[in-house]
Parts: sequence; C-alpha cells; structure tokens
Amino acid sequence: MMAQEDGRIQLTPKLIGSLYTEAMVLADEARSYFDRHGREERDALDPILRVGFACESLKVTTRLMHIIAWLLTQRAVEAGELSPLEARRPARRLGEAPESDEAVLARLPDAARALIDSSRDLFARVQRLDDGRPEADGQASPARTLLSRLERAF
Repeated sequence: MMAQEDGRIQLTPKLIGSLYTEAMVLADEARSYFDRHGREERDALDPILRVGFACESLKVTTRLMHIIAWLLTQRAVEAGELSPLEARRPARRLGEAPESDEAVLARLPDAARALIDSSRDLFARVQRLDDGRPEADGQASPARTLLSRLERAF
C-alpha cells in the first residue's frame, strides 16, 4: 500500500515487499527465457537482430537490477539501517534505464517483447515512486518515526 502524508508519497513495507517479489519473479523469468528457452527463437533471427535481442536482454537485466537495488534501499530505510536522507543520495536513487529500440522490439519474438514490456512497466512504476519520495530536509523525531512504522505494520 502507498499512503499519502501531507501530499507526499509514503511507502509501506507491504508495497515494497510486493514490488520486490514482482521484480524477483520477473528477473527469474527473464533469466530463464533469455538464457534457455529463448535460444531457439534467438537463433532463428538474422544476425543483426540477434545483436538487438542480446542488447534488449541486457537492458531488461539492467532495469531489474536498478529496481531491486532501489527496493533493498527502501527496506534498509524501513529497518533503520539507512536514514531517509542517505536513501535520497544520487547513488541510492533509482538508476537510469536504457531505452529500448522500438524498431528492434517490433521484430522480436512475442515472448521477448512481453518480458521487455513487463520490465519497462515495472521500472516506470518504481520510478514514479522514487520521484514522489519526499526530500529528507529534516530529521523526523525518533518517536514519530517509530509510531509511523508501527501504524504501517498493523
């Protein structure tokens, strides 16, 4: 769930957990397809398109790894291992995702396009969450932080 606090997005552990599960399942599906099941489809492509296929598989992996790293950062904030200010540092923000080449996508097998589209969709959703996170301009009191965490947990 996502709560609004003073017009700002507040992430809940349930939402972070759900997105993390989705990202891990998609990463496993992508690995399985691009490493194993998609080989026949890839091998049937012309050589130039095979390069595009390989590039797109790397872009999927990059998107997913950025998403997973961001979600782990949010878990660390929730656990008190990182402050919200530390989580807003550029190195801890959601990384840049490479754009897919629409001309290449149009010529790829359906299964590859479905995985690519799923990774793009998940990245866009997490990016909206990252963009909507409040700037940590001041430290909240430890008591209020604990109360907020307890309210979200129950």
